[in-house]
Amino acid sequence: MRAGLCLTLICLSGCLSSPAPSRAPLKTGVTVYPDAQGLAISPVGQRIDFGRSPKGVLPALDRELGAHRALPLTHCPTGVAAQHQWGKLVLTFTGERFVGWRKDGQRQGMTCTS
Repeated sequence: MRAGLCLTLICLSGCLSSPAPSRAPLKTGVTVYPDAQGLAISPVGQRIDFGRSPKGVLPALDRELGAHRALPLTHCPTGVAAQHQWGKLVLTFTGERFVGWRKDGQRQGMTCTS
């Protein structure tokens, strides 16, 4: 009898436990505007300027714009180690720095031609 009661309590305690919190970060509804110094983030008044590490830039933009797509390094200047795309926005990076962007036929900094 006691064994049955213990088993019932164990089963019920599993039903009552709260679900694990979601690990997916929430989008905050910002808009990214490329400019002469890098990227302006509105409406929060923050910036992602040229020279920032890809380790900070990529996760922040992935969170706000969705997962990026890595592009091949075709027609890139020497020193460009990666280019990543979010929709029409393409950012270029050296091994350690954000160095350029292109979007809708406009570009700034060090960018690949395709």
